[in-house]
Amino acid sequence: MSWLQILLLLVAAYLLIVYYIRDRGLFRDHLMFFGPILGIKTERVGFFDWFQKFRRPLRAYATLGVLMVVVVSAFMTLALVLAVPQYLVHTPEPTGIYDPRNMLAIPGVNQAIPITAAVILGLVLTMVVHEFGHAILARVEDMRVKSMGLLIAVIPIGAFVEPDEEDVEAAKGMPKIRMFGAGITNNIVIGLACFAVMFLFIGMATPLPTPLVQGVYQDYPAAEAGLPGYSVITEINGIPVTSQEEISAIMDGTRPGETVTVTATRDGVESTYTLILDEWPEVLDGDRNSGFMGVYYYNAPAVKEHIGNVANLGLLAPLYLTIAPIDAFIQGNTQQLAILLSDTPEQIAWEEPFPFFWGTVHLLFWTGWFNLLVGMFNAIPIVPLDGGYIMKEGVERFFERLGLSRYAHRVVASISGFVTVMLILLITMPMIVAAVRFVMTIG
Repeated sequence: MSWLQILLLLVAAYLLIVYYIRDRGLFRDHLMFFGPILGIKTERVGFFDWFQKFRRPLRAYATLGVLMVVVVSAFMTLALVLAVPQYLVHTPEPTGIYDPRNMLAIPGVNQAIPITAAVILGLVLTMVVHEFGHAILARVEDMRVKSMGLLIAVIPIGAFVEPDEEDVEAAKGMPKIRMFGAGITNNIVIGLACFAVMFLFIGMATPLPTPLVQGVYQDYPAAEAGLPGYSVITEINGIPVTSQEEISAIMDGTRPGETVTVTATRDGVESTYTLILDEWPEVLDGDRNSGFMGVYYYNAPAVKEHIGNVANLGLLAPLYLTIAPIDAFIQGNTQQLAILLSDTPEQIAWEEPFPFFWGTVHLLFWTGWFNLLVGMFNAIPIVPLDGGYIMKEGVERFFERLGLSRYAHRVVASISGFVTVMLILLITMPMIVAAVRFVMTIG
């Protein structure tokens, strides 16, 4: 079943459920509709008042957060301004990461986002973290909160808190800016914290010498014998082996042209393969005299070292990890980081330090990944994103001090409109160019 068929089935099921709820008038006090979007809300929000006890530290945290948001907003705007001209000159084909479906952050439709418990839970936690930031700072700044809830359109696409509109309108300057920036601040802080803990956990995992065949070289003995990738070799010529070193010791005594039997297990099924050994290719180790099976092994110690090198990048490490899902699920896992994202056969080559270890790592990764991306995206100075409202409030207060308030709206609209155009061009350029090429080809 194609991704488009899956998407259409999900949309159809969702629309039937929404129609049934609206037709029967179910749960009127807790459900509301914004076109096709279903909102699930509650007015039990009194617990946010508890945070008023910590006004001073929370205001300090939010103020520092505003400074961080301004930096991220400037970075994202600069990145857009620099990226769009490059796209205009060198427009990629709408395939791979530029495939239209990969513009949708829908698990299972976007090739880089699988449907797993860690992904769904990480997405929901990200939305809660963001909206709770707004709600907490609203109460700290004496703005009432009327309700909170989730927005659903096939999948959860957002969460919301509903501050009192009159209180928000009455707030001016930093109290209002802190409230708008709190969601982004929470996302970035939680995202960085999740990645930091994930790196600590990976440091606790022990690589094993398990002879896990990661792949086979085409047109060589293992491939011709049908030995599949991600098999664990258990015997060579009837001799039990438990490590890559033991296999190498046996193979060092063989010569090209000899026949060996290889016993391996995959998915719990044991099979035996007969291989006629070949010479070592020049590009690998042409000087070796032993026979060549044509396999390459998963190197867990090297992967752990690579992950450690990523962690050593410091604050740049989370930015590096934002492309990990693209590399893992679209570009062939060249960086060997898929093990951080979802269950993979490579896990058999690691000793877990505690139960549910990899599930915890996956949850930390996706929670960190979603938080960082949601925080960075929301920092873009486009109304109605949080970054846009922060920019709007800052511009209005600045022009008010100069006695030029009548110009503030034009400046806000110009900035927001320009950045919106840049964002739309960045997303749609591959599809536009492909369509133009298609029309020209037909012509």
